[in-house]
Amino acid sequence: MGSSVGTRQGTGRNTRLVRPDRGTTARMGFISRYIFRTTFGAFVVVLVSLTAVIWVTQALREFDLLTSQGQTILVFIGITGLIVPLLVLVIAPIALLIAVAHVLNKLSTDSEIIVMNAAGMQPWLLFRAFMTVGLAVAILVGAISAYFAPKGLRMLRDWLTEVHANVVSNIVQPGRFTSIESGVTIHIRERRTNGQLLGIFLDDRRNPKEHLTVLAEVGELIENDKGTFLVLQKGVVQRQVANQRDPAMVVFDRYAFDLSQFAAGAQAVQYSLRERYFWQLLFPDPKDKIYLDQPDRFRAELHDRLTAPLYPLAFVVIAFAYLGAPRTTRQSRTLSILGAVGAVALLRLIGFISTVAGTAIPWMLSLQYLALAGAFAFGILVIRRGLILEPPAFIANAIAALTERLARRFATP
Repeated sequence: MGSSVGTRQGTGRNTRLVRPDRGTTARMGFISRYIFRTTFGAFVVVLVSLTAVIWVTQALREFDLLTSQGQTILVFIGITGLIVPLLVLVIAPIALLIAVAHVLNKLSTDSEIIVMNAAGMQPWLLFRAFMTVGLAVAILVGAISAYFAPKGLRMLRDWLTEVHANVVSNIVQPGRFTSIESGVTIHIRERRTNGQLLGIFLDDRRNPKEHLTVLAEVGELIENDKGTFLVLQKGVVQRQVANQRDPAMVVFDRYAFDLSQFAAGAQAVQYSLRERYFWQLLFPDPKDKIYLDQPDRFRAELHDRLTAPLYPLAFVVIAFAYLGAPRTTRQSRTLSILGAVGAVALLRLIGFISTVAGTAIPWMLSLQYLALAGAFAFGILVIRRGLILEPPAFIANAIAALTERLARRFATP
Protein backbone atom coordinates (compact mmCIF):
# COMPACT_ATOMS: atom_id res chain seq x y z
CA MET A 1 0.00 0.00 0.00
CA GLY A 2 2.80 2.40 0.92
CA SER A 3 4.61 1.99 -2.41
CA SER A 4 1.61 3.07 -4.46
CA VAL A 5 1.17 6.41 -2.78
CA GLY A 6 1.56 9.28 -5.21
CA THR A 7 -0.09 12.25 -6.91
CA ARG A 8 -1.43 12.81 -10.42
CA GLN A 9 -0.06 15.64 -12.48
CA GLY A 10 -1.30 17.05 -15.79
CA THR A 11 -4.64 16.76 -17.48
CA GLY A 12 -6.14 14.60 -20.19
CA ARG A 13 -3.77 12.21 -21.98
CA ASN A 14 -0.74 13.73 -20.32
CA THR A 15 -1.91 12.71 -16.84
CA ARG A 16 0.71 10.56 -15.12
CA LEU A 17 1.18 9.11 -11.65
CA VAL A 18 4.14 10.55 -9.77
CA ARG A 19 5.39 8.07 -7.18
CA PRO A 20 7.01 9.39 -4.02
CA ASP A 21 10.76 9.58 -4.10
CA ARG A 22 13.05 8.29 -1.39
CA GLY A 23 12.84 11.58 0.45
CA THR A 24 9.05 11.34 0.63
CA THR A 25 9.26 7.74 1.83
CA ALA A 26 11.78 8.76 4.47
CA ARG A 27 9.49 11.55 5.65
CA MET A 28 6.60 9.10 5.92
CA GLY A 29 8.80 6.79 7.96
CA PHE A 30 9.77 9.70 10.20
CA ILE A 31 6.11 10.63 10.66
CA SER A 32 5.23 7.03 11.55
CA ARG A 33 8.00 6.90 14.14
CA TYR A 34 6.92 10.27 15.53
CA ILE A 35 3.33 9.08 15.90
CA PHE A 36 4.46 5.82 17.51
CA ARG A 37 6.65 7.63 20.07
CA THR A 38 3.99 10.21 20.85
CA THR A 39 1.16 7.71 21.17
CA PHE A 40 3.14 5.16 23.16
CA GLY A 41 4.44 7.89 25.47
CA ALA A 42 0.92 9.17 26.08
CA PHE A 43 -0.22 5.58 26.70
CA VAL A 44 2.47 5.02 29.34
CA VAL A 45 1.64 8.29 31.12
CA VAL A 46 -2.09 7.55 31.21
CA LEU A 47 -1.54 3.92 32.22
CA VAL A 48 0.79 4.78 35.09
CA SER A 49 -1.46 7.59 36.32
CA LEU A 50 -4.69 5.58 36.30
CA THR A 51 -3.01 2.49 37.75
CA ALA A 52 -1.46 4.50 40.58
CA VAL A 53 -4.77 6.14 41.50
CA ILE A 54 -6.72 2.88 41.50
CA TRP A 55 -3.88 1.04 43.28
CA VAL A 56 -4.01 3.55 46.14
CA THR A 57 -7.76 3.03 46.58
CA GLN A 58 -7.32 -0.75 46.61
CA ALA A 59 -4.25 -0.66 48.85
CA LEU A 60 -6.10 1.24 51.57
CA ARG A 61 -8.26 -1.84 52.09
CA GLU A 62 -5.20 -3.72 53.37
CA PHE A 63 -3.93 -0.86 55.51
CA ASP A 64 -4.81 -2.88 58.61
CA LEU A 65 -1.66 -4.91 57.88
CA LEU A 66 0.23 -1.94 59.26
CA THR A 67 -2.11 -0.82 62.01
CA SER A 68 -3.44 -4.06 63.48
CA GLN A 69 -0.84 -6.68 62.62
CA GLY A 70 2.37 -4.72 62.86
CA GLN A 71 3.65 -5.32 59.33
CA THR A 72 6.28 -3.04 57.84
CA ILE A 73 5.66 -0.59 55.01
CA LEU A 74 7.67 -2.83 52.68
CA VAL A 75 5.35 -5.75 53.40
CA PHE A 76 2.36 -3.48 52.82
CA ILE A 77 3.67 -2.26 49.46
CA GLY A 78 4.75 -5.74 48.46
CA ILE A 79 1.38 -7.32 49.17
CA THR A 80 -0.77 -4.61 47.62
CA GLY A 81 1.61 -4.25 44.67
CA LEU A 82 0.74 -7.77 43.57
CA ILE A 83 -2.60 -6.53 42.22
CA VAL A 84 -0.87 -4.13 39.81
CA PRO A 85 -0.73 -6.65 36.92
CA LEU A 86 -4.48 -7.19 37.20
CA LEU A 87 -5.07 -3.43 37.23
CA VAL A 88 -2.86 -2.99 34.17
CA LEU A 89 -4.83 -5.74 32.41
CA VAL A 90 -8.06 -3.81 32.90
CA ILE A 91 -6.71 -0.28 32.43
CA ALA A 92 -4.34 -0.78 29.47
CA PRO A 93 -7.02 -0.84 26.71
CA ILE A 94 -8.68 2.26 28.17
CA ALA A 95 -5.34 4.05 28.47
CA LEU A 96 -4.60 3.19 24.84
CA LEU A 97 -7.94 4.62 23.72
CA ILE A 98 -7.26 7.86 25.61
CA ALA A 99 -3.75 8.07 24.14
CA VAL A 100 -4.90 7.51 20.55
CA ALA A 101 -7.76 9.99 20.90
CA HIS A 102 -5.41 12.56 22.44
CA VAL A 103 -2.81 12.26 19.67
CA LEU A 104 -5.40 12.33 16.88
CA ASN A 105 -7.09 15.35 18.41
CA LYS A 106 -3.71 17.08 18.72
CA LEU A 107 -2.82 16.31 15.10
CA SER A 108 -6.16 17.65 13.96
CA THR A 109 -6.00 20.79 16.10
CA ASP A 110 -2.58 21.62 14.69
CA SER A 111 -3.89 20.84 11.17
CA GLU A 112 -1.19 18.19 10.79
CA ILE A 113 -3.61 15.56 9.50
CA ILE A 114 -4.77 17.93 6.76
CA VAL A 115 -1.17 18.73 5.80
CA MET A 116 -0.26 15.01 5.69
CA ASN A 117 -3.28 14.29 3.52
CA ALA A 118 -2.43 17.19 1.18
CA ALA A 119 1.15 15.88 0.90
CA GLY A 120 -0.18 12.55 -0.38
CA MET A 121 -0.08 10.50 2.83
CA GLN A 122 -3.16 8.35 2.86
CA PRO A 123 -5.10 7.85 6.12
CA TRP A 124 -4.29 4.13 5.88
CA LEU A 125 -0.58 4.84 6.35
CA LEU A 126 -1.32 7.03 9.35
CA PHE A 127 -3.52 4.28 10.75
CA ARG A 128 -0.68 1.74 10.53
CA ALA A 129 1.43 3.82 12.91
CA PHE A 130 -1.32 3.77 15.53
CA MET A 131 -1.95 0.08 14.91
CA THR A 132 1.71 -0.64 15.74
CA VAL A 133 1.15 0.82 19.19
CA GLY A 134 -2.04 -1.22 19.49
CA LEU A 135 -0.13 -4.38 18.62
CA ALA A 136 2.47 -3.66 21.32
CA VAL A 137 -0.27 -3.11 23.90
CA ALA A 138 -2.07 -6.27 22.75
CA ILE A 139 1.10 -8.31 23.33
CA LEU A 140 1.45 -6.73 26.78
CA VAL A 141 -2.18 -7.50 27.66
CA GLY A 142 -1.87 -11.07 26.37
CA ALA A 143 1.23 -11.74 28.49
CA ILE A 144 -0.35 -10.27 31.60
CA SER A 145 -3.60 -12.17 31.05
CA ALA A 146 -1.84 -15.50 30.47
CA TYR A 147 0.79 -15.38 33.21
CA PHE A 148 1.57 -12.21 35.16
CA ALA A 149 -1.92 -11.40 36.51
CA PRO A 150 -2.58 -14.98 37.72
CA LYS A 151 0.94 -15.13 39.17
CA GLY A 152 0.40 -11.91 41.12
CA LEU A 153 -2.98 -13.08 42.42
CA ARG A 154 -1.48 -16.40 43.52
CA MET A 155 1.33 -14.68 45.40
CA LEU A 156 -1.18 -12.27 46.95
CA ARG A 157 -3.35 -15.13 48.19
CA ASP A 158 -0.37 -17.04 49.62
CA TRP A 159 1.12 -13.95 51.25
CA LEU A 160 -2.13 -12.74 52.80
CA THR A 161 -2.87 -16.23 54.10
CA GLU A 162 0.55 -16.37 55.72
CA VAL A 163 0.26 -12.89 57.24
CA HIS A 164 -3.26 -13.36 58.59
CA ALA A 165 -2.64 -16.89 59.87
CA ASN A 166 0.83 -16.44 61.33
CA VAL A 167 0.42 -16.56 65.11
CA VAL A 168 3.84 -15.07 65.78
CA SER A 169 2.95 -11.87 63.91
CA ASN A 170 -0.43 -11.65 65.67
CA ILE A 171 0.29 -12.25 69.33
CA VAL A 172 3.21 -9.86 69.70
CA GLN A 173 1.02 -6.76 69.62
CA PRO A 174 1.28 -5.06 73.03
CA GLY A 175 -1.89 -3.76 74.66
CA ARG A 176 -4.24 -5.69 72.38
CA PHE A 177 -6.47 -8.68 73.13
CA THR A 178 -5.94 -11.02 70.18
CA SER A 179 -8.15 -14.00 69.43
CA ILE A 180 -5.94 -16.54 67.68
CA GLU A 181 -8.78 -19.04 67.49
CA SER A 182 -12.36 -19.30 68.65
CA GLY A 183 -12.07 -19.58 72.45
CA VAL A 184 -8.36 -18.67 72.73
CA THR A 185 -7.38 -15.08 73.59
CA ILE A 186 -3.93 -13.63 74.34
CA HIS A 187 -2.93 -10.25 75.74
CA ILE A 188 0.61 -8.90 76.14
CA ARG A 189 1.51 -5.76 78.09
CA GLU A 190 4.93 -5.11 76.56
CA ARG A 191 7.45 -6.51 74.11
CA ARG A 192 11.12 -5.83 74.63
CA THR A 193 13.65 -5.30 71.89
CA ASN A 194 15.21 -8.72 72.57
CA GLY A 195 11.87 -10.39 71.78
CA GLN A 196 10.93 -11.04 75.43
CA LEU A 197 7.22 -10.64 76.29
CA LEU A 198 6.05 -9.09 79.55
CA GLY A 199 2.69 -9.23 81.33
CA ILE A 200 1.08 -12.17 79.51
CA PHE A 201 -2.57 -13.14 79.83
CA LEU A 202 -3.85 -16.29 78.10
CA ASP A 203 -7.46 -17.47 78.21
CA ASP A 204 -8.44 -20.87 76.77
CA ARG A 205 -12.16 -21.75 76.56
CA ARG A 206 -12.04 -24.31 73.75
CA ASN A 207 -12.97 -27.20 76.06
CA PRO A 208 -16.54 -26.65 77.33
CA LYS A 209 -15.77 -28.79 80.37
CA GLU A 210 -12.65 -26.88 81.37
CA HIS A 211 -11.71 -23.19 81.44
CA LEU A 212 -7.97 -22.46 81.55
CA THR A 213 -6.46 -19.06 82.40
CA VAL A 214 -2.72 -18.40 82.51
CA LEU A 215 -0.99 -15.31 83.90
CA ALA A 216 2.78 -14.89 83.62
CA GLU A 217 5.32 -12.15 84.16
CA VAL A 218 7.67 -13.14 81.34
CA GLY A 219 7.29 -15.15 78.14
CA GLU A 220 9.24 -16.01 75.04
CA LEU A 221 8.39 -17.47 71.66
CA ILE A 222 10.46 -20.50 70.72
CA GLU A 223 10.37 -22.32 67.39
CA ASN A 224 12.09 -25.65 66.85
CA ASP A 225 11.61 -28.86 64.89
CA LYS A 226 8.80 -29.86 67.26
CA GLY A 227 6.74 -26.72 66.62
CA THR A 228 6.09 -23.25 67.99
CA PHE A 229 5.80 -22.76 71.76
CA LEU A 230 5.09 -19.87 74.10
CA VAL A 231 7.36 -20.51 77.10
CA LEU A 232 6.04 -18.68 80.19
CA GLN A 233 7.95 -17.97 83.41
CA LYS A 234 6.88 -16.94 86.91
CA GLY A 235 3.15 -17.24 86.65
CA VAL A 236 0.00 -19.00 87.72
CA VAL A 237 -2.42 -21.36 85.97
CA GLN A 238 -6.08 -21.26 86.94
CA ARG A 239 -8.15 -24.28 85.86
CA GLN A 240 -11.93 -24.19 86.30
CA VAL A 241 -13.68 -27.54 85.83
CA ALA A 242 -17.35 -27.42 84.86
CA ASN A 243 -18.70 -29.57 87.73
CA GLN A 244 -16.58 -27.89 90.43
CA ARG A 245 -17.34 -24.61 92.17
CA ASP A 246 -13.79 -23.51 93.01
CA PRO A 247 -10.98 -23.29 90.48
CA ALA A 248 -7.65 -25.06 90.91
CA MET A 249 -4.63 -22.75 90.87
CA VAL A 250 -1.03 -23.81 90.27
CA VAL A 251 1.99 -21.53 90.59
CA PHE A 252 4.75 -22.35 88.12
CA ASP A 253 8.28 -21.22 87.37
CA ARG A 254 8.18 -22.42 83.76
CA TYR A 255 5.23 -23.41 81.59
CA ALA A 256 5.07 -24.13 77.82
CA PHE A 257 1.96 -23.48 75.75
CA ASP A 258 1.88 -25.18 72.34
CA LEU A 259 1.11 -22.75 69.50
CA SER A 260 1.82 -25.16 66.65
CA GLN A 261 -1.86 -25.93 66.20
CA PHE A 262 -2.51 -22.24 65.46
CA ALA A 263 0.49 -21.56 63.25
CA ALA A 264 0.18 -21.43 59.50
CA GLY A 265 1.34 -24.71 58.10
CA ALA A 266 1.50 -26.12 54.63
CA GLN A 267 -2.01 -26.24 53.24
CA ALA A 268 -3.42 -27.32 49.92
CA VAL A 269 -4.55 -24.10 48.27
CA GLN A 270 -7.40 -24.15 45.77
CA TYR A 271 -6.76 -21.32 43.34
CA SER A 272 -9.73 -19.55 41.78
CA LEU A 273 -10.28 -19.24 38.05
CA ARG A 274 -8.69 -15.78 37.92
CA GLU A 275 -5.62 -17.30 39.58
CA ARG A 276 -5.19 -20.01 36.96
CA TYR A 277 -2.62 -19.65 34.21
CA PHE A 278 -3.85 -19.60 30.63
CA TRP A 279 -2.55 -23.08 29.85
CA GLN A 280 -4.32 -24.44 32.92
CA LEU A 281 -7.59 -23.17 31.48
CA LEU A 282 -6.78 -24.42 28.00
CA PHE A 283 -5.74 -27.89 29.21
CA PRO A 284 -7.46 -28.33 32.61
CA ASP A 285 -6.66 -31.20 34.90
CA PRO A 286 -9.48 -33.77 34.51
CA LYS A 287 -9.28 -34.41 38.26
CA ASP A 288 -9.50 -30.72 39.22
CA LYS A 289 -12.39 -30.33 41.65
CA ILE A 290 -13.32 -26.84 40.48
CA TYR A 291 -13.22 -27.96 36.85
CA LEU A 292 -15.46 -30.92 37.63
CA ASP A 293 -17.92 -28.74 39.54
CA GLN A 294 -17.90 -25.69 37.25
CA PRO A 295 -16.80 -26.58 33.70
CA ASP A 296 -18.92 -23.75 32.25
CA ARG A 297 -17.05 -21.14 34.27
CA PHE A 298 -13.76 -22.61 33.07
CA ARG A 299 -14.92 -22.21 29.48
CA ALA A 300 -16.12 -18.63 30.01
CA GLU A 301 -12.84 -17.63 31.69
CA LEU A 302 -10.84 -19.19 28.84
CA HIS A 303 -12.72 -17.20 26.19
CA ASP A 304 -12.34 -14.02 28.25
CA ARG A 305 -8.55 -14.56 28.26
CA LEU A 306 -8.55 -15.29 24.52
CA THR A 307 -10.34 -12.04 23.65
CA ALA A 308 -8.38 -9.83 26.06
CA PRO A 309 -5.55 -9.01 23.58
CA LEU A 310 -8.08 -8.21 20.84
CA TYR A 311 -9.69 -5.28 22.65
CA PRO A 312 -6.67 -2.91 22.39
CA LEU A 313 -6.58 -3.48 18.63
CA ALA A 314 -10.34 -2.96 18.34
CA PHE A 315 -10.13 0.25 20.37
CA VAL A 316 -7.47 1.63 18.01
CA VAL A 317 -9.62 0.80 14.97
CA ILE A 318 -12.69 2.46 16.49
CA ALA A 319 -10.82 5.56 17.65
CA PHE A 320 -9.18 6.07 14.26
CA ALA A 321 -12.42 5.44 12.39
CA TYR A 322 -14.07 8.28 14.32
CA LEU A 323 -11.14 10.69 14.60
CA GLY A 324 -8.57 9.83 11.93
CA ALA A 325 -10.14 11.43 8.85
CA PRO A 326 -8.97 14.95 7.92
CA ARG A 327 -11.47 17.66 8.86
CA THR A 328 -11.74 21.40 8.56
CA THR A 329 -11.59 23.61 11.64
CA ARG A 330 -15.34 24.16 11.36
CA GLN A 331 -16.12 20.48 11.79
CA SER A 332 -16.46 19.69 15.47
CA ARG A 333 -14.64 16.64 16.81
CA THR A 334 -16.42 16.61 20.17
CA LEU A 335 -19.31 14.48 18.98
CA SER A 336 -16.92 12.15 17.18
CA ILE A 337 -15.00 11.65 20.41
CA LEU A 338 -18.25 10.90 22.23
CA GLY A 339 -19.18 8.49 19.47
CA ALA A 340 -15.87 6.65 19.79
CA VAL A 341 -16.25 6.41 23.56
CA GLY A 342 -19.81 5.13 23.17
CA ALA A 343 -18.77 2.53 20.59
CA VAL A 344 -15.94 1.28 22.80
CA ALA A 345 -18.21 1.14 25.86
CA LEU A 346 -20.82 -0.82 23.89
CA LEU A 347 -18.19 -3.26 22.60
CA ARG A 348 -16.82 -3.88 26.10
CA LEU A 349 -20.33 -4.22 27.54
CA ILE A 350 -21.17 -6.89 24.97
CA GLY A 351 -17.99 -8.73 25.92
CA PHE A 352 -18.85 -8.58 29.62
CA ILE A 353 -22.40 -9.78 29.06
CA SER A 354 -21.16 -12.54 26.80
CA THR A 355 -18.72 -13.82 29.43
CA VAL A 356 -21.22 -13.68 32.30
CA ALA A 357 -24.14 -15.15 30.39
CA GLY A 358 -21.88 -17.71 28.72
CA THR A 359 -21.50 -19.61 31.99
CA ALA A 360 -25.15 -20.64 31.72
CA ILE A 361 -25.72 -20.35 27.96
CA PRO A 362 -22.60 -21.48 26.07
CA TRP A 363 -23.59 -20.01 22.70
CA MET A 364 -23.57 -16.53 24.27
CA LEU A 365 -19.77 -16.72 24.33
CA SER A 366 -19.78 -16.22 20.56
CA LEU A 367 -21.29 -12.73 20.91
CA GLN A 368 -17.97 -11.19 21.95
CA TYR A 369 -16.27 -12.62 18.85
CA LEU A 370 -19.08 -11.36 16.58
CA ALA A 371 -18.90 -7.91 18.20
CA LEU A 372 -15.12 -7.73 17.78
CA ALA A 373 -15.33 -8.91 14.17
CA GLY A 374 -18.03 -6.32 13.44
CA ALA A 375 -15.94 -3.55 15.03
CA PHE A 376 -12.88 -4.49 12.96
CA ALA A 377 -14.83 -4.80 9.71
CA PHE A 378 -16.77 -1.56 10.12
CA GLY A 379 -13.75 0.43 11.32
CA ILE A 380 -11.44 -0.75 8.55
CA LEU A 381 -14.12 -0.05 5.92
CA VAL A 382 -14.49 3.51 7.20
CA ILE A 383 -10.73 4.05 7.28
CA ARG A 384 -10.10 2.67 3.78
CA ARG A 385 -12.82 4.84 2.27
CA GLY A 386 -11.81 7.93 4.23
CA LEU A 387 -15.32 8.47 5.60
CA ILE A 388 -16.08 10.99 8.32
CA LEU A 389 -18.32 9.58 11.03
CA GLU A 390 -20.64 12.26 12.34
CA PRO A 391 -24.04 12.10 14.01
CA PRO A 392 -27.12 13.08 11.97
CA ALA A 393 -27.68 16.80 11.57
CA PHE A 394 -30.76 16.89 13.79
CA ILE A 395 -28.81 15.29 16.68
CA ALA A 396 -25.93 17.74 16.28
CA ASN A 397 -28.36 20.68 16.11
CA ALA A 398 -30.23 19.46 19.19
CA ILE A 399 -27.02 19.11 21.18
CA ALA A 400 -25.81 22.53 20.05
CA ALA A 401 -29.14 24.11 21.02
CA LEU A 402 -29.08 22.41 24.41
CA THR A 403 -25.50 23.54 25.03
CA GLU A 404 -26.33 27.11 24.08
CA ARG A 405 -29.41 27.12 26.31
CA LEU A 406 -27.43 25.83 29.30
CA ALA A 407 -24.70 28.39 28.65
CA ARG A 408 -27.23 31.23 28.70
CA ARG A 409 -28.90 29.86 31.79
CA PHE A 410 -25.75 29.58 33.87
CA ALA A 411 -24.03 32.63 32.44
CA THR A 412 -23.06 35.20 35.04
CA PRO A 413 -24.92 38.53 34.74
